[in-house]
Amino acid sequence: MPSRPRVVAFDVNETSMALEPLRTRFEEVGLPGHLLETWFARTLRDGMALGLAGDFEPFRIVAESALRAVGGYRIGEPAIEHVLDGFAALPAHPDLEPALRRLAEAGVRAVFLTNGARSTTEDFVARAGLGELVEGVITIGEVARWKPSAAVYGHAASVTGVPAGRLALVAAHAWDCHGAKRAGLVTGWVSRLEGRYAEIFAAPDVRGDDLVEVVEGLLALGV
Repeated sequence: MPSRPRVVAFDVNETSMALEPLRTRFEEVGLPGHLLETWFARTLRDGMALGLAGDFEPFRIVAESALRAVGGYRIGEPAIEHVLDGFAALPAHPDLEPALRRLAEAGVRAVFLTNGARSTTEDFVARAGLGELVEGVITIGEVARWKPSAAVYGHAASVTGVPAGRLALVAAHAWDCHGAKRAGLVTGWVSRLEGRYAEIFAAPDVRGDDLVEVVEGLLALGV
């Protein structure tokens, strides 16, 4: 049976930080807005594929390559920069702050665990005013592997100083929860992105319609 976590690691892109405002930037450079999802999925695919082959490139490099591809190799570097520079203004999902505050009230530590860059994530924390609620940022660059590599989750446990079984991952992606579960973490899945948890992946320990519901479920686990 899963145990109540001592630390909760939140995924960032789509789980904690909303990517929707990037859609306008796609349109501003002449790309259909619906390509936002295609681009992000390709970015994840290509980053994971590099990892499976034993290679690594950081998020920004992979995201640039994916954007060139979904744009049919017809958009220039200024357009690519315009889209990706939009990360500097992306907002937090409205359920993030109350979820983090609930953890703080319960004496449970919180961190971010991201496929993105440290600087981007730290800027996001500052912009959203979450600094007092989050202990730190852990990135894939520290192990040169993309999630869902077990190395990423193991590194997060090492950095936070808790056994894997007392570290929880909260994510909007079933594949992320699966990777964390296989690495021995407790998992919480928020349904607002995917709607239904894909049955091919290991079931999460907790699920909810928003981050607060997921956090409440994690806090209700036995100690």
